[in-house]
Amino acid sequence: MNTNKVLFLIGENFEDLEFFYPYYRLKEEGFSAVVAYKEKRKVSGKHGYTIEPDITFKEIKPEEYIALVIPGGKGPADIREDKDVIRVVKYFMDKTKPVAAICHGPQVLVSAGVVKNRRLTSWQSVAVEVKNAGGLWEDTAVLVDGNLITSRMPSDLPYFASKLISALKALQLQVV
Repeated sequence: MNTNKVLFLIGENFEDLEFFYPYYRLKEEGFSAVVAYKEKRKVSGKHGYTIEPDITFKEIKPEEYIALVIPGGKGPADIREDKDVIRVVKYFMDKTKPVAAICHGPQVLVSAGVVKNRRLTSWQSVAVEVKNAGGLWEDTAVLVDGNLITSRMPSDLPYFASKLISALKALQLQVV
């Protein structure tokens, strides 16, 4: 499918910068950013910014998207056990489509059972969860392991967004 749609999974108290920075960078690059949450209502970031989701988790048809982004903050704890979130994450990982998670975002990957033998990074306190799930955690600004792109914190956003955009542009070249 020829698409430029990137899916964002958010939860209450998401890290505002980790959502809005890649969201607007992708739009600047010509990608369509679609935001999903469990309900169709405004969702608040931990610093008070809000976003109205475009769709609910149940409405997601993952085959319509070229990549998945999971911002951090406390949002991942809010959504990590949702069956539709797990379904979507597993689809993207199974199809080796780009999956980008930052800060606490890898908690969703752990809940989906997709980190075993994968190299990734995250916020320091999530490292134990990643390791206990069989992931190979590293303390670095950005880590790319195949289709998986991860970063630790807001200060890593330039590296995170750059690797995500590079992966998406590489996909576009394959389609042409």
